[in-house]
Amino acid sequence: MLRNPLLIVGRMGTRGPETVAILGGGPAGASAAALIARGGRKVVLFAQGKRPPIIVGESLVPAVVPHLRELGVEEEIAARSVRKEGATFVFDAEQRMHIRFGDVRGAKTTYSYNVPRDHFDAAILGAARREGAEIVEAGARLRRDGASDRVLLSEESLAAAGLSSQPDLIVDAGGRRRTIVRALEIPCVDGGRRDTALHAHFQGVAIEIEGNVHTDRLEHGWCWRIPLRDRQSLGLVIDGEYIRKFGNTAEEQLDSFILHDPVIRANAGSAKRITPVVRYTNYQSRATRGVGENWALAGDAFGFIDPVFSSGALLAFQSADWLAQAVLDGRPGAMQRYEREVMRNLAIWHQVIGWFYDGRLLTLFRVGEFVRKTWRGALVDWHFRKHMPKIFTGENVTSRYSFALVRFMVNHALVGNDPNELRIN
Repeated sequence: MLRNPLLIVGRMGTRGPETVAILGGGPAGASAAALIARGGRKVVLFAQGKRPPIIVGESLVPAVVPHLRELGVEEEIAARSVRKEGATFVFDAEQRMHIRFGDVRGAKTTYSYNVPRDHFDAAILGAARREGAEIVEAGARLRRDGASDRVLLSEESLAAAGLSSQPDLIVDAGGRRRTIVRALEIPCVDGGRRDTALHAHFQGVAIEIEGNVHTDRLEHGWCWRIPLRDRQSLGLVIDGEYIRKFGNTAEEQLDSFILHDPVIRANAGSAKRITPVVRYTNYQSRATRGVGENWALAGDAFGFIDPVFSSGALLAFQSADWLAQAVLDGRPGAMQRYEREVMRNLAIWHQVIGWFYDGRLLTLFRVGEFVRKTWRGALVDWHFRKHMPKIFTGENVTSRYSFALVRFMVNHALVGNDPNELRIN
Protein backbone atom coordinates (compact mmCIF):
# COMPACT_ATOMS: atom_id res chain seq x y z
CA MET A 1 0.00 0.00 0.00
CA LEU A 2 1.31 3.46 -0.89
CA ARG A 3 2.09 5.50 2.17
CA ASN A 4 3.85 8.78 1.67
CA PRO A 5 2.71 11.82 3.67
CA LEU A 6 5.42 13.86 1.93
CA LEU A 7 3.19 13.86 -1.16
CA ILE A 8 1.15 16.50 0.65
CA VAL A 9 4.17 18.77 0.48
CA GLY A 10 5.18 17.69 -2.99
CA ARG A 11 1.94 18.84 -4.58
CA MET A 12 1.57 22.06 -2.63
CA GLY A 13 5.05 23.42 -2.10
CA THR A 14 6.52 24.41 1.22
CA ARG A 15 3.35 26.15 2.43
CA GLY A 16 1.66 22.79 2.85
CA PRO A 17 -2.12 22.29 2.56
CA GLU A 18 -4.12 25.35 1.59
CA THR A 19 -7.57 23.84 2.19
CA VAL A 20 -8.22 21.63 5.21
CA ALA A 21 -11.42 19.74 6.01
CA ILE A 22 -11.79 18.58 9.63
CA LEU A 23 -14.26 15.93 10.74
CA GLY A 24 -15.48 16.43 14.31
CA GLY A 25 -16.34 19.48 16.40
CA GLY A 26 -14.90 18.31 19.72
CA PRO A 27 -11.80 19.80 21.38
CA ALA A 28 -9.32 18.21 18.96
CA GLY A 29 -11.17 19.19 15.80
CA ALA A 30 -12.27 22.65 16.93
CA SER A 31 -8.88 23.67 18.35
CA ALA A 32 -7.07 22.39 15.25
CA ALA A 33 -9.51 24.36 13.10
CA ALA A 34 -8.88 27.52 15.11
CA LEU A 35 -5.11 27.27 14.96
CA ILE A 36 -4.92 26.34 11.27
CA ALA A 37 -7.38 29.07 10.29
CA ARG A 38 -5.38 31.54 12.37
CA GLY A 39 -2.42 30.62 10.18
CA GLY A 40 -4.25 31.81 7.08
CA ARG A 41 -5.48 28.51 5.61
CA LYS A 42 -9.03 27.78 4.52
CA VAL A 43 -10.63 25.44 7.07
CA VAL A 44 -13.98 23.71 6.88
CA LEU A 45 -15.08 22.01 10.10
CA PHE A 46 -17.84 19.40 10.01
CA ALA A 47 -19.53 19.52 13.44
CA GLN A 48 -22.52 17.23 13.48
CA GLY A 49 -25.33 18.58 15.64
CA LYS A 50 -25.35 19.43 19.32
CA ARG A 51 -22.77 17.74 21.50
CA PRO A 52 -24.18 15.48 24.25
CA PRO A 53 -24.05 16.99 27.76
CA ILE A 54 -22.39 13.91 29.28
CA ILE A 55 -19.01 13.02 27.80
CA VAL A 56 -15.97 11.42 29.43
CA GLY A 57 -13.39 14.13 30.01
CA GLU A 58 -15.01 16.59 32.45
CA SER A 59 -11.91 17.01 34.63
CA LEU A 60 -8.97 18.78 33.02
CA VAL A 61 -5.31 18.48 33.99
CA PRO A 62 -3.43 21.76 34.59
CA ALA A 63 -1.48 21.44 31.32
CA VAL A 64 -4.75 22.05 29.46
CA VAL A 65 -5.05 25.61 30.81
CA PRO A 66 -2.36 27.14 28.53
CA HIS A 67 -4.24 25.72 25.54
CA LEU A 68 -7.43 27.43 26.74
CA ARG A 69 -5.52 30.71 27.01
CA GLU A 70 -4.08 30.28 23.53
CA LEU A 71 -7.61 29.90 22.18
CA GLY A 72 -8.89 32.83 24.24
CA VAL A 73 -11.58 30.82 26.06
CA GLU A 74 -10.32 30.38 29.63
CA GLU A 75 -12.53 33.08 31.16
CA GLU A 76 -15.60 31.78 29.34
CA ILE A 77 -14.95 28.24 30.54
CA ALA A 78 -14.06 29.29 34.09
CA ALA A 79 -17.42 31.05 34.42
CA ARG A 80 -19.30 27.73 34.16
CA SER A 81 -16.76 25.41 35.77
CA VAL A 82 -15.46 24.37 39.18
CA ARG A 83 -11.89 25.38 39.89
CA LYS A 84 -9.72 22.29 40.45
CA GLU A 85 -6.63 22.65 42.60
CA GLY A 86 -5.74 19.04 43.27
CA ALA A 87 -6.54 15.35 43.13
CA THR A 88 -7.51 12.71 45.68
CA PHE A 89 -6.63 9.02 45.39
CA VAL A 90 -8.57 6.56 47.56
CA PHE A 91 -6.69 3.29 48.03
CA ASP A 92 -9.37 1.57 50.14
CA ALA A 93 -11.94 2.40 52.83
CA GLU A 94 -9.25 3.79 55.18
CA GLN A 95 -6.33 5.04 53.07
CA ARG A 96 -6.23 8.01 50.73
CA MET A 97 -3.78 10.59 49.41
CA HIS A 98 -4.38 14.21 48.45
CA ILE A 99 -2.24 16.09 45.91
CA ARG A 100 -2.22 19.89 45.59
CA PHE A 101 -1.07 21.21 42.24
CA GLY A 102 0.36 24.21 44.06
CA ASP A 103 2.81 21.91 45.84
CA VAL A 104 4.35 20.72 42.57
CA ARG A 105 7.75 22.36 42.46
CA GLY A 106 8.20 24.59 39.42
CA ALA A 107 4.66 24.07 38.16
CA LYS A 108 3.69 26.48 35.39
CA THR A 109 -0.02 26.11 36.16
CA THR A 110 -1.27 25.31 39.67
CA TYR A 111 -4.96 24.83 38.92
CA SER A 112 -7.38 23.54 36.35
CA TYR A 113 -11.15 23.10 35.92
CA ASN A 114 -13.93 20.55 36.14
CA VAL A 115 -16.12 21.44 33.19
CA PRO A 116 -19.64 20.83 31.87
CA ARG A 117 -18.68 19.28 28.55
CA ASP A 118 -21.49 20.71 26.45
CA HIS A 119 -20.50 24.30 27.35
CA PHE A 120 -16.79 23.49 27.22
CA ASP A 121 -17.01 22.05 23.72
CA ALA A 122 -19.19 24.96 22.57
CA ALA A 123 -16.53 27.43 23.77
CA ILE A 124 -13.78 25.69 21.77
CA LEU A 125 -16.02 25.56 18.71
CA GLY A 126 -16.70 29.28 19.14
CA ALA A 127 -12.95 29.93 19.06
CA ALA A 128 -12.71 28.12 15.73
CA ARG A 129 -15.52 30.23 14.32
CA ARG A 130 -13.91 33.47 15.51
CA GLU A 131 -10.62 32.51 13.86
CA GLY A 132 -12.40 32.15 10.53
CA ALA A 133 -13.07 28.43 10.22
CA GLU A 134 -16.27 27.66 8.37
CA ILE A 135 -18.54 25.50 10.53
CA VAL A 136 -20.75 23.00 8.69
CA GLU A 137 -23.40 21.65 11.03
CA ALA A 138 -23.51 18.21 9.47
CA GLY A 139 -21.53 15.02 9.51
CA ALA A 140 -19.06 14.38 6.72
CA ARG A 141 -19.05 11.25 4.61
CA LEU A 142 -15.93 9.97 2.97
CA ARG A 143 -14.61 6.95 1.15
CA ARG A 144 -11.33 5.42 0.17
CA ASP A 145 -10.02 6.40 -3.25
CA GLY A 146 -9.83 2.98 -4.86
CA ALA A 147 -6.99 0.94 -3.37
CA SER A 148 -4.83 4.01 -2.68
CA ASP A 149 -3.89 5.67 0.62
CA ARG A 150 -6.16 8.60 -0.16
CA VAL A 151 -9.62 9.41 1.18
CA LEU A 152 -12.24 11.55 -0.57
CA LEU A 153 -15.21 13.50 0.73
CA SER A 154 -18.54 12.56 -0.79
CA GLU A 155 -20.18 14.89 -3.28
CA GLU A 156 -22.84 15.71 -0.67
CA SER A 157 -20.21 16.70 1.88
CA LEU A 158 -18.34 18.83 -0.65
CA ALA A 159 -21.58 20.60 -1.52
CA ALA A 160 -22.44 21.16 2.17
CA ALA A 161 -19.02 22.75 2.66
CA GLY A 162 -19.23 24.84 -0.50
CA LEU A 163 -16.13 23.19 -1.93
CA SER A 164 -15.79 22.74 -5.68
CA SER A 165 -12.94 20.23 -5.33
CA GLN A 166 -11.42 17.90 -2.78
CA PRO A 167 -9.56 19.60 0.11
CA ASP A 168 -5.80 19.28 0.23
CA LEU A 169 -5.95 17.62 3.66
CA ILE A 170 -8.72 15.75 5.48
CA VAL A 171 -8.36 15.49 9.27
CA ASP A 172 -10.32 12.92 11.22
CA ALA A 173 -10.94 14.37 14.69
CA GLY A 174 -14.32 12.68 14.99
CA GLY A 175 -13.51 10.62 18.06
CA ARG A 176 -13.72 6.90 18.49
CA ARG A 177 -15.87 6.47 15.38
CA ARG A 178 -12.49 6.51 13.57
CA THR A 179 -13.87 7.14 10.12
CA ILE A 180 -10.53 7.18 8.30
CA VAL A 181 -9.12 4.25 10.29
CA ARG A 182 -12.10 2.17 9.23
CA ALA A 183 -12.08 3.36 5.62
CA LEU A 184 -8.39 2.52 5.17
CA GLU A 185 -8.45 -0.56 7.43
CA ILE A 186 -5.61 0.77 9.57
CA PRO A 187 -4.57 -1.66 12.35
CA CYS A 188 -4.84 -0.48 15.95
CA VAL A 189 -2.91 -1.37 19.10
CA ASP A 190 -5.30 -2.28 21.91
CA GLY A 191 -4.65 -2.42 25.63
CA GLY A 192 -4.97 -5.60 27.62
CA ARG A 193 -8.08 -4.59 29.54
CA ARG A 194 -11.67 -4.99 28.40
CA ASP A 195 -13.34 -2.57 30.75
CA THR A 196 -16.71 -0.89 30.53
CA ALA A 197 -17.21 2.69 31.72
CA LEU A 198 -20.61 3.66 33.13
CA HIS A 199 -21.07 7.39 33.65
CA ALA A 200 -23.86 9.64 34.95
CA HIS A 201 -24.48 12.84 36.91
CA PHE A 202 -25.72 12.80 40.50
CA GLN A 203 -26.61 15.08 43.35
CA GLY A 204 -25.37 14.16 46.80
CA VAL A 205 -22.11 12.36 45.99
CA ALA A 206 -19.56 13.02 48.75
CA ILE A 207 -16.55 15.18 47.83
CA GLU A 208 -13.73 15.13 50.36
CA ILE A 209 -11.82 18.20 49.15
CA GLU A 210 -13.67 20.90 47.27
CA GLY A 211 -12.78 20.98 43.59
CA ASN A 212 -10.56 17.87 43.66
CA VAL A 213 -11.08 15.08 41.17
CA HIS A 214 -11.37 11.85 43.17
CA THR A 215 -10.11 8.48 41.93
CA ASP A 216 -11.34 5.60 44.08
CA ARG A 217 -9.97 2.06 43.96
CA LEU A 218 -12.84 -0.41 44.43
CA GLU A 219 -13.10 -4.14 45.14
CA HIS A 220 -13.63 -4.49 41.40
CA GLY A 221 -12.50 -1.67 39.11
CA TRP A 222 -12.33 1.98 40.08
CA CYS A 223 -14.53 5.05 39.93
CA TRP A 224 -14.19 8.79 39.55
CA ARG A 225 -15.99 11.53 41.48
CA ILE A 226 -15.86 14.97 39.87
CA PRO A 227 -17.49 18.03 41.47
CA LEU A 228 -19.40 20.19 38.96
CA ARG A 229 -21.39 23.39 39.61
CA ASP A 230 -24.72 21.90 40.79
CA ARG A 231 -23.99 18.19 40.61
CA GLN A 232 -21.30 15.56 40.67
CA SER A 233 -20.06 13.36 37.86
CA LEU A 234 -19.60 9.73 38.85
CA GLY A 235 -18.10 7.12 36.56
CA LEU A 236 -17.40 3.45 37.11
CA VAL A 237 -14.66 1.65 35.16
CA ILE A 238 -14.96 -2.11 35.55
CA ASP A 239 -14.56 -5.42 33.76
CA GLY A 240 -17.31 -5.69 31.16
CA GLU A 241 -18.18 -9.29 31.99
CA TYR A 242 -18.28 -8.71 35.75
CA ILE A 243 -20.68 -5.74 35.64
CA ARG A 244 -23.29 -7.78 33.76
CA LYS A 245 -24.07 -9.55 37.02
CA PHE A 246 -25.68 -6.36 38.28
CA GLY A 247 -28.43 -5.92 35.68
CA ASN A 248 -29.35 -5.86 32.03
CA THR A 249 -29.23 -2.10 31.40
CA ALA A 250 -26.54 0.48 32.10
CA GLU A 251 -28.82 2.12 34.68
CA GLU A 252 -29.44 -1.13 36.54
CA GLN A 253 -25.76 -2.01 36.53
CA LEU A 254 -24.50 1.33 37.86
CA ASP A 255 -27.28 1.80 40.43
CA SER A 256 -26.87 -1.74 41.77
CA PHE A 257 -23.09 -1.61 41.91
CA ILE A 258 -23.13 1.64 43.88
CA LEU A 259 -25.02 -0.18 46.63
CA HIS A 260 -22.77 -3.24 46.36
CA ASP A 261 -19.23 -1.84 46.69
CA PRO A 262 -18.40 -0.50 50.19
CA VAL A 263 -16.21 2.40 49.02
CA ILE A 264 -18.58 3.73 46.38
CA ARG A 265 -21.59 3.07 48.65
CA ALA A 266 -20.07 5.19 51.41
CA ASN A 267 -19.68 8.11 49.00
CA ALA A 268 -22.74 7.77 46.77
CA GLY A 269 -25.12 5.28 48.38
CA SER A 270 -27.73 7.95 49.14
CA ALA A 271 -27.02 10.15 46.10
CA LYS A 272 -29.70 10.84 43.51
CA ARG A 273 -28.92 10.09 39.87
CA ILE A 274 -30.27 12.93 37.71
CA THR A 275 -29.27 11.80 34.20
CA PRO A 276 -29.37 8.59 32.20
CA VAL A 277 -26.26 6.40 32.33
CA VAL A 278 -23.85 6.52 29.41
CA ARG A 279 -21.83 3.41 28.55
CA TYR A 280 -18.36 3.49 26.94
CA THR A 281 -16.48 0.40 25.81
CA ASN A 282 -14.23 1.25 22.82
CA TYR A 283 -11.14 2.72 24.41
CA GLN A 284 -7.58 1.68 25.34
CA SER A 285 -6.80 1.72 21.62
CA ARG A 286 -4.47 3.68 19.34
CA ALA A 287 -4.00 3.63 15.59
CA THR A 288 -0.70 2.40 14.17
CA ARG A 289 -0.67 5.26 11.67
CA GLY A 290 -1.59 8.90 12.04
CA VAL A 291 -0.93 10.50 8.65
CA GLY A 292 -1.23 9.48 5.03
CA GLU A 293 -1.19 10.86 1.52
CA ASN A 294 -3.96 13.42 2.06
CA TRP A 295 -5.19 12.76 5.57
CA ALA A 296 -4.29 12.92 9.27
CA LEU A 297 -5.78 11.77 12.58
CA ALA A 298 -6.16 13.89 15.72
CA GLY A 299 -7.52 13.40 19.22
CA ASP A 300 -9.45 10.24 20.06
CA ALA A 301 -9.48 9.23 16.39
CA PHE A 302 -5.72 8.73 16.72
CA GLY A 303 -5.91 7.14 20.16
CA PHE A 304 -7.82 7.16 23.43
CA ILE A 305 -6.09 5.36 26.27
CA ASP A 306 -8.22 5.49 29.42
CA PRO A 307 -10.35 7.86 31.53
CA VAL A 308 -7.96 7.67 34.50
CA PHE A 309 -5.71 10.73 35.08
CA SER A 310 -7.97 12.83 32.83
CA SER A 311 -5.49 12.68 29.96
CA GLY A 312 -8.00 12.67 27.09
CA ALA A 313 -8.55 16.42 26.75
CA LEU A 314 -4.82 17.13 27.02
CA LEU A 315 -4.05 14.58 24.31
CA ALA A 316 -6.72 16.21 22.13
CA PHE A 317 -5.28 19.72 22.53
CA GLN A 318 -1.69 18.59 22.11
CA SER A 319 -2.42 16.65 18.94
CA ALA A 320 -4.36 19.62 17.54
CA ASP A 321 -1.52 22.00 18.37
CA TRP A 322 1.16 19.74 16.87
CA LEU A 323 -0.96 19.06 13.79
CA ALA A 324 -1.50 22.79 13.20
CA GLN A 325 2.24 23.38 13.48
CA ALA A 326 2.91 20.64 10.92
CA VAL A 327 0.28 21.93 8.50
CA LEU A 328 1.52 25.51 8.71
CA ASP A 329 5.16 24.40 8.55
CA GLY A 330 4.69 22.61 5.23
CA ARG A 331 8.29 21.41 4.99
CA PRO A 332 9.23 17.82 4.18
CA GLY A 333 8.91 15.62 7.24
CA ALA A 334 6.60 17.93 9.22
CA MET A 335 3.65 15.54 9.10
CA GLN A 336 5.84 12.58 9.98
CA ARG A 337 7.21 14.45 12.98
CA TYR A 338 3.63 15.13 14.05
CA GLU A 339 2.84 11.43 13.80
CA ARG A 340 5.89 10.46 15.86
CA GLU A 341 5.11 13.03 18.57
CA VAL A 342 1.55 11.80 19.04
CA MET A 343 2.52 8.14 18.94
CA ARG A 344 5.17 8.70 21.62
CA ASN A 345 2.70 10.66 23.74
CA LEU A 346 0.09 7.92 23.51
CA ALA A 347 2.67 5.24 24.32
CA ILE A 348 3.79 7.13 27.44
CA TRP A 349 0.24 7.50 28.74
CA HIS A 350 -0.43 3.85 27.93
CA GLN A 351 2.54 2.83 30.07
CA VAL A 352 1.69 5.16 32.96
CA ILE A 353 -1.90 3.95 33.00
CA GLY A 354 -0.66 0.35 32.93
CA TRP A 355 1.27 1.07 36.15
CA PHE A 356 -1.97 2.35 37.70
CA TYR A 357 -3.84 -0.84 36.88
CA ASP A 358 -1.10 -3.26 37.98
CA GLY A 359 -0.86 -1.53 41.37
CA ARG A 360 2.70 -0.23 41.09
CA LEU A 361 1.76 3.42 40.80
CA LEU A 362 -0.60 3.47 43.79
CA THR A 363 1.99 1.50 45.78
CA LEU A 364 4.62 4.11 44.86
CA PHE A 365 2.26 6.89 45.98
CA ARG A 366 1.72 5.18 49.32
CA VAL A 367 5.43 4.49 49.83
CA GLY A 368 6.24 8.08 48.93
CA GLU A 369 3.83 9.42 51.55
CA PHE A 370 5.80 7.50 54.21
CA VAL A 371 9.34 7.99 52.90
CA ARG A 372 9.13 11.78 52.48
CA LYS A 373 8.57 12.05 56.26
CA THR A 374 11.98 10.47 56.93
CA TRP A 375 15.17 12.52 56.87
CA ARG A 376 16.55 10.60 53.88
CA GLY A 377 13.31 11.02 52.00
CA ALA A 378 13.22 14.72 52.74
CA LEU A 379 16.63 15.14 51.08
CA VAL A 380 15.36 13.91 47.69
CA ASP A 381 11.69 14.88 47.93
CA TRP A 382 12.40 18.31 46.39
CA HIS A 383 13.65 16.59 43.25
CA PHE A 384 10.77 14.16 42.96
CA ARG A 385 8.23 16.96 43.49
CA LYS A 386 9.67 18.70 40.44
CA HIS A 387 9.42 15.74 38.07
CA MET A 388 7.01 12.99 39.12
CA PRO A 389 3.81 14.98 39.75
CA LYS A 390 4.25 16.83 36.46
CA ILE A 391 3.62 13.59 34.59
CA PHE A 392 0.12 13.54 36.06
CA THR A 393 -0.52 17.27 35.68
CA GLY A 394 0.51 16.83 32.04
CA GLU A 395 3.28 19.45 32.11
CA ASN A 396 6.16 16.96 31.86
CA VAL A 397 4.55 14.02 30.13
CA THR A 398 6.77 14.54 27.09
CA SER A 399 9.92 14.98 29.24
CA ARG A 400 12.15 11.96 28.73
CA TYR A 401 13.82 12.47 32.11
CA SER A 402 10.56 12.78 34.09
CA PHE A 403 9.11 9.68 32.47
CA ALA A 404 12.35 7.74 33.04
CA LEU A 405 12.31 8.76 36.71
CA VAL A 406 8.75 7.47 37.19
CA ARG A 407 9.64 4.27 35.36
CA PHE A 408 12.66 3.74 37.59
CA MET A 409 10.66 4.40 40.74
CA VAL A 410 7.78 2.02 39.96
CA ASN A 411 10.29 -0.70 39.12
CA HIS A 412 12.89 -0.21 41.87
CA ALA A 413 11.52 1.95 44.68
CA LEU A 414 8.59 0.00 46.11
CA VAL A 415 10.86 -1.17 49.00
CA GLY A 416 9.44 -4.67 49.18
CA ASN A 417 5.77 -3.71 49.08
CA ASP A 418 3.64 -6.03 46.95
CA PRO A 419 1.89 -3.97 44.21
CA ASN A 420 -0.73 -6.70 43.82
CA GLU A 421 -2.32 -5.42 47.02
CA LEU A 422 -3.35 -2.26 45.16
CA ARG A 423 -3.97 -3.82 41.75
CA ILE A 424 -7.18 -2.75 40.00
CA ASN A 425 -9.18 -5.96 39.62
